[in-house]
This record gives sequence, structure tokens and C-alpha cells, in this order.
Amino acid sequence: MIPTTARAATVTHPIWIVDDDPSIRFVLEKALTREQFAVRSFASGRDVIAALEADEPQVLVSDIRMPGLSGLELLAKVRERKPGLPVIIMTAYSDLDSAVSAFQGGAFEYLPKPFDLPKAVELIRRAVQESQREAVRDVAAAEMPEMLGQAPAMQDVFRAIGRLSQSHVTVLITGESGTGKELVARALHKHSPRADGPMVAINTAAIPKDLLESELFGHERGAFTGAQAMRRGRFEQAEGGTLFLDEIGDMPFDLQTRLLRVLSDGQFYRVGGHQPQKANVRVIAATHQNLEERVRLGSFREDLYHRLNVIRLRLPPLRERREDIGVLTRFFLAKSARELGVEAKRITASALERLETFDFPGNVRQLENICHWLTVMAPSQVIEAKDLPPEVLAPGAAAPAAPMHAGPDAVAVATAPMGAEPAMASMPVPAAAEPVTSVLHHAAWLTDLEAELRRGLESQEPGVWQRLTDQFEARMILTALDVTRGRRIEAAQRLGIGRNTITRKIDELGLGKKARD
Repeated sequence: MIPTTARAATVTHPIWIVDDDPSIRFVLEKALTREQFAVRSFASGRDVIAALEADEPQVLVSDIRMPGLSGLELLAKVRERKPGLPVIIMTAYSDLDSAVSAFQGGAFEYLPKPFDLPKAVELIRRAVQESQREAVRDVAAAEMPEMLGQAPAMQDVFRAIGRLSQSHVTVLITGESGTGKELVARALHKHSPRADGPMVAINTAAIPKDLLESELFGHERGAFTGAQAMRRGRFEQAEGGTLFLDEIGDMPFDLQTRLLRVLSDGQFYRVGGHQPQKANVRVIAATHQNLEERVRLGSFREDLYHRLNVIRLRLPPLRERREDIGVLTRFFLAKSARELGVEAKRITASALERLETFDFPGNVRQLENICHWLTVMAPSQVIEAKDLPPEVLAPGAAAPAAPMHAGPDAVAVATAPMGAEPAMASMPVPAAAEPVTSVLHHAAWLTDLEAELRRGLESQEPGVWQRLTDQFEARMILTALDVTRGRRIEAAQRLGIGRNTITRKIDELGLGKKARD
């Protein structure tokens, strides 16, 4: 247990209690003072509004029915001034309609009267913790980096970007669609000696084949019908900077020859031109395809592949970095709110846990779209699990991903002998889950489980389900922690659950002494 003084030590503002009943104010004030919380009491909502001019609470606890300004009216006014402030509304059991209105108005929670005092204090403590998390998130959002990721595989990518910061070497970025390949390309440019030059991007798959050559290399006047003036291509536009060629695997075969010549000779010709143009450009290419396979099939030039594959960065799919889903979700919710000019929504732990079990076939881009959808469509300011979009809640949506092809792209960074230091290899892709029918056929431990359950049911043991579930979960978590030598994040990854889930389960099951940090 955490000492009482430690629990309240980081609270920077008092808890405000507003109720026209002095006995309620007295009881809560004494209970919170014993827990080392600073407390300030008010007899009316109007007194609270006046006090907000000079001070603010850590948490506001308000009765719903008061003379003058009601609790719901006070909630609306407080939300206008302090949108991130947790507000707990106290209400009678017979007043649940008002409780629903309180939630719709953005209340953190409601406290039914008559209330159990220890439960009331615990609820207020949770609201304090939420306000502290919100403060940390606000600071983090104000200082948000260009890329986010705590997962080991993403940290490998960040290290590689740092090691390449003084290099002009060609880089090939691989990864599934939506993993953020262009973000990595822009980070490589920003942290390179060419940062003062232009960063030009082109998606080779999005431009028709007959126009792509002109887009890349430009054309002379009269080179073809409609070419009424000389036009500079992307290579010239990127002079002195970086050219990002996205979806390079879709480049037509004949244009691959021209690109190879630029990379090897450092010069090119405009379409219809006869004068060579020098190309002082760093090329960064990206693809979601297996280029080795395309080389084997004859649709991608092997010599171009080796020219591009000097340094390779592999971006992990989001299902391999589930511990990043929480921070990415909060970032995208804040971003969507700024774009739409509305208040950012908060997400509950249960909703976040559901997201952390979703496989995200569209990766980070899909998560961003979901957060934008939630900003528009979620009915209240606090996002519950039931508010998530249909693709996340659909049956089977949280099933583990099928195993990926273990080809050459399964390493984070591959290097040709250029002397550049590679980043570490990425985390392995989790294997597919074994079908339930197969497990039922050979798992002998299920027989023991059935026998123990049968004994509990026949003896009418109350709570047999919870007892066996707790024992099962505790044994799985302790075993995973033993395998990972106490590393919780890695244990959660291997179990296929979220970091928040394993932390909550350790606390709920009382495993703190057995589970090393």
C-alpha cells in the first residue's frame, strides 16, 4: 500500500466541495483531510464561480440540487472555464435521470447519496489521479515530438535516424501501409546535413505511367504534345535536398533503368532534352512490398534494388508495438480536436484496452482515422468501450494477426558494406493463435480445470467463477513475468495484452510483491 501522505503529496490544488447541506460538507471535509488532501468548501455554486477568478481546484465535488445555481448549471460553467477539470456530481438514488445529464455534460463520475464514505474518498482519489494525468498529457501535447513510440522496435528506428543524421546515404524504408514511412523520411531529412534544402515527395504508384517520367525528370518544351514550356521535374526541385520516392516497388520497369542511372552517375536528362542535368539529391525510397520477391519475379531490377538497399529501415506494424497505442490515441484525439475546433475527448481504460487488442490492419493511419471518428461520433466527452467504431467491436476483431511471411524484410535495418552502423533488429512477429478446437483436443490441464470447477459447482461454492478466473490469470501473469525476468511491458507483449491491462491485473490480483518491476 502507498502511504497516505505519498498519495496526496503531488496534489497542487485543493479539493473543492460544494453543497448547501453543511453536514455533507463537514463529513467529506474531515474524511479528505485525514487522507492528507487540502479541502475547500462552498455553500453555493455562485461562490464557486466567484472563487474560480482567483484559484482553481484539483477536483470539484458538487451536489446536483442546490438553490440558485444547480449542479448541472455549475458543471456547464466550469467546463467552459476549466475543460480538463474532473467534476464529480453528487445525486440521490432517485435522481438517476439527472446523473445521466451529468455524464452528458462532461462529469467525471456521479456519487449517489447516501454514499459510503471510503468509496467516496476513493472516487475522489481516482479523479485526482485523472487530473494529474491530464496535466501531464497537456504538457506532453505542447511538446509533442514529430514521431511517437516507446516500443523497442520504434526505438530502434529512432536510433537509426540518429546514427544517419550526418549521412547522405540512400535509405530504403519498408513496412506495411499506414505505418508512417513518409514521417520517417521527413525525420531523416530534418536531421540530415540537407535539412536546409527542399524535401520533395512523390508517390510513384499514384501517377500514371506515361506522366511519371516527366514528373521525375522534367521535360523540354515541345518534348510531347502539350509540352508548351520547359518544366523542372522532382529531381531538380529537390536539388540540394531530399527526394522521397514512395511506393518504389510500383515503379515501371523502364523508369527503373533511368532511376538507376541517376543514382549511379548523379545526372539525368529531361524528357526530350540533350543536355545532362546534375542531380545533387539524396534519395529515400519506401515500399510496402517485398522487393526481393519482385526481383525474383523479374518485375524489379536487381541492380536498382542493391542501389536503394544501402541502409534499410523496417517500420513495425502497430500490432507489434501495442504499448504505443495509448499515447498515439491521446495524441490523435487532441489533434482531431484542434482541427475541428472542439474540446479533446478523454478515453477510458476499458476502451483503451479494447483498442490495444485490435490488430489495426491499416496501422497508425487507421488509428488516426478512428480517433477522428470518435471525436465526431462519440456521444460524450469520455469515450467508453461501447463508443468504439464497429470494426473494433466486431466479433473476432481482437483476434491475433496471422503470421507474416518471414522474408528478408523481417529485420529492422540491413546494410550494404558502407560503414554505417545499423540499428538493432526488430521484435519478432507474434505467431498466430492456435485454434480453440486444437487446444481442446490435447490440453490435459483443461481436465483438471473441469474437475475443480465441477467440485465448486456441486458444493455450490459462491464465486467459483471468479476464484478460478483469478487463479488462472495470476498464474499466466506470474509465468510471463518469470520468463521475461520481471519486465512487465515485455510480459504483456508476449501474452498479447496491453500494458495497462497487465498493470491493472497485477494490482487487482494482489501480485505486487511477486511481480517485480
